[in-house]
Amino acid sequence: MRLRISLPVLALFSLFACQSIDAGVKIRPHADPGNAAAQNKLGFNYANGLGVQQDDDEAVKWFRKSAEQEIAEAQYNLGVMYDHGRGVVQSYREAVRWYRKSAEQGFASAQYNLGVSYANAQGVAQDFKEAVYWYRRAADQGHAKAQNNLGMSYEKGLGVNEDDKEAVRLIRKSAVQGNAGAQFNLGTRYITGHGVIQDYTRAFTMFQAAAEQRLALAQFNLGLHYFKGRGVNRDDTQSYMWLEVSRLNGYANAVETINIVANKLTGSDVAKAKDLARECFDKKFKGC
Repeated sequence: MRLRISLPVLALFSLFACQSIDAGVKIRPHADPGNAAAQNKLGFNYANGLGVQQDDDEAVKWFRKSAEQEIAEAQYNLGVMYDHGRGVVQSYREAVRWYRKSAEQGFASAQYNLGVSYANAQGVAQDFKEAVYWYRRAADQGHAKAQNNLGMSYEKGLGVNEDDKEAVRLIRKSAVQGNAGAQFNLGTRYITGHGVIQDYTRAFTMFQAAAEQRLALAQFNLGLHYFKGRGVNRDDTQSYMWLEVSRLNGYANAVETINIVANKLTGSDVAKAKDLARECFDKKFKGC
């Protein structure tokens, strides 16, 4: 069986933002008179059920009040509500409108989401140059997901000239911040030697870090490394366990490889590996 490398990962949308969170009952007296920052906090609490009953309609109401007073976080949060159809009729176009307002004020998560919108043609015509522009503005502020996506843009030549060196630099910066998608992408480069010196041990380390953050593709690749003994001692039981973990985590394509590894194990070894996989899943992939 060939070691199959899963496709590189582009990070998706960032979700809600709020600099500080207080109980909803404490914020309400400040929000009602028109305190824009308090209104955003109250909307955040309603969106997430923090100190109040979760209520998307209330979240939208308070985000909008704050956003109309030019609070960048609130504009971004209202964009997220439109993006996901929470408390409003889903509309990518409205999401982009609010992301843009926030992004133009310099809010990094809005800049990142606006870049994703351009890359995916959601609410705007597809434009990879615009996507790169907004990724870069967010990446320059240290936004890990934007760094990863900007790096992948350089890798694939989307909206910018291909540049392996710049791709690796940006993906590495994102990975160091703990971004699972970037850790996975860097791991695949260490396997292929694309832009870096081939190093299976470092690839294994990157996949392990991403696997502990629930990334099913990284969990699958860990299983392959154990099966091939690349970057780690060969261990068919551990291989089966991680492949099964990736399947339990939603990666259906793991089934074929699981069956191949199962042929190398006894029935009792398979049962043990399945128990380990369930334990790992219950531990939320930490310390497996």
